[in-house]
Amino acid sequence: MAIDVIDHLTGTHDGDALFTLRAQRPDAKKNAQASFDALFASDDLQQVSQLERLAVAYFTVALSESPTAGYYRDLLAAESPTTLTALEAALPGAATSGPYGDYPAGPLSIENTPGLLWAPDAALTSVVGERLAAALAHTHLLVYRPRDSSPEALQTLLDAGWSSTGIVTLSQLVAFLSFQLRVVAGLTALKGELA
Repeated sequence: MAIDVIDHLTGTHDGDALFTLRAQRPDAKKNAQASFDALFASDDLQQVSQLERLAVAYFTVALSESPTAGYYRDLLAAESPTTLTALEAALPGAATSGPYGDYPAGPLSIENTPGLLWAPDAALTSVVGERLAAALAHTHLLVYRPRDSSPEALQTLLDAGWSSTGIVTLSQLVAFLSFQLRVVAGLTALKGELA
């Protein structure tokens, strides 16, 4: 039987109270794993390579300061130690707090919050290339400034060589990882209560 990644990330095993609790929601458990498999064990890597998937994954969870970062760090290290080293060098300048950004003019504008507008520097771009650098900038936008998503932001990805299908996959990766890290955080807290 294949590993259930959320069980792995929470240290949950058959017989644990948390394992039993998760088994009561078999569809939720199955669908979360199916999403992981679709994004990270895909046979179709034409639009987004495995290296790009793993780099975006590690960057997403590292920016979120999630304990799941170690898991994705190890996957990226096995795929490309050079990319991992470049990302780790860039993370201190990319990490911030959020969310922030601007709403369209209207009643929500009072909640506009300024924040870091991050882009990969020349050192990172020279290692990962323009295409992945654009994806990392987009990842940063989705993690910290989702309200600033715009046609211009998508055009930047298209200009860097991303297809529409590739952009959708990138966005799905970030959305899935944001979901997964919150599930893991919640289950880890619950596991402490069940112990």
